[in-house]
Amino acid sequence: MSDQQGLLRSLPAVDRVLREEPLQKLTGRLPQKMLTEAVQQAVADLRCKLLAGECVPEKALDPAQVAADAADYCQPYLQPSLRKVINATGTLLHTNLGRAPLAKEALQGIQTVAEGYSTLEIDMKSGQRGHRYSHVTRWLTQLTGAEDALVVNNNAGAVLLVLTALGKGSEAIVSRGELVEIGGAFRIPEVMEAGGVKLREVGASNRTHLRDYENAISDETKILLKVHTSNYRIIGFTSDVSAAELKPLAVAKNLILMEDLGSGMLIDLTHFGLPYEPTVAETVKAGVDVVTFSGDKLLGGPQAGIVVGKKQYLQKIGRHPLARALRIDKLTLAALESTLQIYLQPEQLIERLPIFQMFSAQPQQQKLRCGKLMARLQVERLPIELTLIEDFTQVGGGSMPQVQLPGWALEIKLPEGSVDALARRLRGFIPAVVPRVQNDSLIVNLRAVAPEEEILLAQLLITAIGGEG
Repeated sequence: MSDQQGLLRSLPAVDRVLREEPLQKLTGRLPQKMLTEAVQQAVADLRCKLLAGECVPEKALDPAQVAADAADYCQPYLQPSLRKVINATGTLLHTNLGRAPLAKEALQGIQTVAEGYSTLEIDMKSGQRGHRYSHVTRWLTQLTGAEDALVVNNNAGAVLLVLTALGKGSEAIVSRGELVEIGGAFRIPEVMEAGGVKLREVGASNRTHLRDYENAISDETKILLKVHTSNYRIIGFTSDVSAAELKPLAVAKNLILMEDLGSGMLIDLTHFGLPYEPTVAETVKAGVDVVTFSGDKLLGGPQAGIVVGKKQYLQKIGRHPLARALRIDKLTLAALESTLQIYLQPEQLIERLPIFQMFSAQPQQQKLRCGKLMARLQVERLPIELTLIEDFTQVGGGSMPQVQLPGWALEIKLPEGSVDALARRLRGFIPAVVPRVQNDSLIVNLRAVAPEEEILLAQLLITAIGGEG
């Protein structure tokens, strides 16, 4: 007990620790109050360990060491929390990493608009107030064949807005097999409920027929809603009703036909080795009155919820108060306009849109890139085992869940040390590196890594592995 009391009395005073070099270096970079609180926390942690009877070496009580510990507590405040990541996971539209990377044109558009004032809501011909959606409406209608368009902050917001504006207080009929859950545990029934729309489920989880819709229609019915199941698949004994099949029923009963495409595609992606999914233009051509889809998934643009369809419905949707609450800002508009303009020249998509570059990457090309990275690491004679392995890439972002694009990756094994600790160290860099931890190995997949990031990735891996040693 006396030893414990002696150690407790040896805990350094806060003002003494603040004079040590590790914290003096942070003076001016962080508020003094924050440095003081960090020291107080470091001292409090030592006190708790001593009171719990833990063995604390005398060196840990040295003011310089306590200052170093306090400086470590301050590190998260010395770098931005939202920062660049080198995505080596093998998931292309990684939701946690921001989904689709933007094209250079989109980045330039953002910078141009962000630097000063812009034509956000001014009609340059009349000099009067204009409409912010006009910057993208012309491109969206041209690319999809729709009569009108508007954009909100994300696709869940788009679905909520459409249902609220067109169906509040009435009923919408949906197939049970399409009651999907989207990211963040939000479910279509909950979105409908929030929009004041009554849900009428029809059919079974695996099979729904046209007669199910016909038999469910009542005086309260206002919307026939289809939800494209882009984030899961039911296989086997299945049946559903296409939008084209539902259209005559909607017309006969004077109902609104709406479809949420989820990911949304402006072009056919089958020539990239991806499965067929209906494009937005095909859905519009099938007679769907209102179509919603995302901007930051298969379209390859910024986060946005895009609504296209018949002008009579789009105008009503645009006038709803919720449209203003969910509207997008000028930076998103700039990025989306630049991205849509790229689609006007589809032959240049692979060259100009990063997500299409990733789709088109060939396995042999990936093997060569992984081999170069392996050679760079081998030169350093690091205490690791390196192996080129066949690997598969996922599309991600709730898109095409069954798709696995073949390719190669670099497997890193540590004869000694923790793979989890290595991955954690990589995530702490600027830019952060996020590989995949699998079977006690670090898997580095380069399909989503830009060529200009490869040298930096190698340097960060060398630094992290050397630090593990």
